[in-house]
Amino acid sequence: MAGSDEQAVRTRARLTALLADASTGAVAAAGGRAAGVYLRSGVPGLLRLAVLVGLPGPLFRSWWRLHVDRPFPVADAYRLGVQVVLPNATETMRRYPQFAAGLPFPFGSVHVPVPGGAEPLGVLTVLHPAVSDTVDEFLDRDVLARLAEGLGAELLGLADGDESAVFWDGEPLCLRPPASRPAHATVGRFSWDPATSSVRADDRLHTLLGLRPDEFPGTATAFAHAVAPYDAHRILAALRDAAAGKPPSAPLSLRARDGTPRLLDLWPAGADGARSAVGGVVFDLGASVAADGAADLLPQGVFCLDRLGLIVYVNPAAARLAGRTRESLLGRALWDALPWLTGPPYDDHLRGALLSPEPVHFHAKRPAGDPDEPGESDWLAVSVHPGTDLLTCTLVPASRMDAAPEPVPAVPAAPTTVTHDHAMAPLYRPIALAIALTDAVTARQVSEVVMQELLPAFGGRRLAIYLLQDRHLYLAWETGFPQGFLASFEGVGLDAHLPGVETLTTGRPLFFESMGQIAAAYPGIALDAHEGARAFLPLIASGRPVGSCILGFDCPRSFSTEERTVLTALAGLIAHAMERARRYDDEAALARGLQQALLPRRLSAHPRVETAGRYLPGTQGMDVGGDWYDVVEAGDGLALVIGDVQGHGVQAAATMGQLRSAVRAFALGDRAPDEVLSGTNHLLIDLDPGQFASCCYLRLDPATGRARIARAGHPLPLLRRPDGRTRLLDVPGGVVLGVDPHARYPVTELWLEPDAILALYTDGLVERPGADIDEGIAALRRALAEAGAAVGRRGGRSLAGVADRLTATARHATDRPDDVALLLAARRAPPSPDG
Repeated sequence: MAGSDEQAVRTRARLTALLADASTGAVAAAGGRAAGVYLRSGVPGLLRLAVLVGLPGPLFRSWWRLHVDRPFPVADAYRLGVQVVLPNATETMRRYPQFAAGLPFPFGSVHVPVPGGAEPLGVLTVLHPAVSDTVDEFLDRDVLARLAEGLGAELLGLADGDESAVFWDGEPLCLRPPASRPAHATVGRFSWDPATSSVRADDRLHTLLGLRPDEFPGTATAFAHAVAPYDAHRILAALRDAAAGKPPSAPLSLRARDGTPRLLDLWPAGADGARSAVGGVVFDLGASVAADGAADLLPQGVFCLDRLGLIVYVNPAAARLAGRTRESLLGRALWDALPWLTGPPYDDHLRGALLSPEPVHFHAKRPAGDPDEPGESDWLAVSVHPGTDLLTCTLVPASRMDAAPEPVPAVPAAPTTVTHDHAMAPLYRPIALAIALTDAVTARQVSEVVMQELLPAFGGRRLAIYLLQDRHLYLAWETGFPQGFLASFEGVGLDAHLPGVETLTTGRPLFFESMGQIAAAYPGIALDAHEGARAFLPLIASGRPVGSCILGFDCPRSFSTEERTVLTALAGLIAHAMERARRYDDEAALARGLQQALLPRRLSAHPRVETAGRYLPGTQGMDVGGDWYDVVEAGDGLALVIGDVQGHGVQAAATMGQLRSAVRAFALGDRAPDEVLSGTNHLLIDLDPGQFASCCYLRLDPATGRARIARAGHPLPLLRRPDGRTRLLDVPGGVVLGVDPHARYPVTELWLEPDAILALYTDGLVERPGADIDEGIAALRRALAEAGAAVGRRGGRSLAGVADRLTATARHATDRPDDVALLLAARRAPPSPDG
């Protein structure tokens, strides 16, 4: 927002306050866990997250930027200008499978456009626990709509009504939500004697359970019903197992009578064999454990995170198990203080606990500590229990677990080995990759999806994809490898003794946990690094070899059985996508060649008329189609024609070639415009290709400027007069070609003045997904008025320069269209001084 530096600072502060107030109000209105506001950015078509309340920004970095054309609820709310309400995971997966696969746990969401002028200013988003399909039970949609309307009005007021000044180009501001309720007693201790079945509880537990000491019978049954009446049988069974020396592998997640989440942990209190006394603790997760010093006395580790991921409480046991001091942990973000608890798949667990009411349990290996400590103590069972204001996390040594973790194979000469046996990508990764691959149609797009989805899931940093052609492997994509390193492997034959070749010829994936293992298996092979690990995956589709995929990791690591299985399955998905992409690329190359061959290499010239044509292929999807233009000598004048065959691909290009030949033949016979279109219409119906086409045909007399135009369902021409006035020509037309054999095409007559510019175009030049085509035409009209100003002046811009300017403006305005676009411009030159 413009202004002096001081004014800009005040405006920015006011903008931040408005966004924070709206997000906080939305959390309260929808009973949500988090909320945020997306605003338009300086990049057309890109939304950026401006404010996020209740969630740590780094854990949701993938959603900081969203394109308005992506299949995501925020994008739909913005583009369509309607609320998008997703009450639960079922509805989210049905409507937005790629979004659901990226956050694979139950939650609900509401996305409300923030109204502005011609289009929304942004989107107000609320995330909440999943509910039933009856969305009216959990939120008042009108309240959220009023919040969004009020925010839009405030933003426009801040920008003095200039909606183009409301944008956000920085990182999101992450804020804590207001506390839901004051803290109260949250931790209580007890002991149970199995011989007498008596329970002794401390004063804190009496307070937590809401019982006076004289009201508590002191039996195991009474204790179980007081803690969690609906889970009493689980508590009693756990007490008996703990007394027999088999405590639970992790703290029990329970619910109090009022639904408040509680946590129960048990341990043998003595060492005198079976039926020993049992000690235990009860946590009330509805309030802050950090506010209660009793947790400092617990034998298991407990620490708490606020909703921005900062550690706000650590008991001594947690600090000891983490191998850190309490002072070095408190007040720091989890990913800075305990980095071994972050990254795949731990970030997914934390995201789930932040958005879902159910606890998550997993185990993790902390970095090696004192070499004298037993190895199993490095493995910890971790539980994360959601709360309104805090996440309560517990750490239990792996020796407490029922089943020990899978042993990690030792890697020689690798003192800094990083193992990821339990950092396997979650099972939803194949789903996310498969969904993303459905939108990838070229080999490059497939490779980009693999880089974006596969590498982050497994912690990889390097990727290479080789494709098989004529029994040789050629590099199709690489990232992360030293520049030029892979050049020596380009075009290797299938008889080469290389892992990338052998994985394809044998059909077996190869996993190397260190670079030393590769050197030992392939003596003399060039290595791109001294340390790391590599996975070589065969790309085989329905038994047909397609190529090889190489994943690189910066540090030595092991590959668990689950990881090997998932990676092998993913390689199959990639192979099928690559094979489909190669067929697409071949067809697209054929269609492009056909279309380029059919388009005129040069336009027929006349001394009194300057013409220029431009072909603008799309950059997404099939970038060839049936658009064509031509300039043909017609008697003593010129015929200008532009048309667009429905569809894309070889069929559309072939139909276009037939129509172009027909129109050209009619034009050379100097037939009237309506006769040209009628004859072409009958030809297309007789060919019966199952396609239709739009067309605009103009017969121009260069000497007099008389022009006669007929139109078949094509966009209206634009005319720029010499004085700069630019307008759409009112040219009545008939239906598109190929539909009605009795269609009539009226002819409109006009006079083209000297130095006037006429522009014919296809709809791909002015269409933008989600926007009215009239907006694109208006933008093209303005660009023609501006670009044509210098035409005709001495040393001024030629018509070719105007055509370049118009196509560049259209590409920017339509944001990389997925349709072919053509422009044909004509300028009637003034008579020469010689007459």
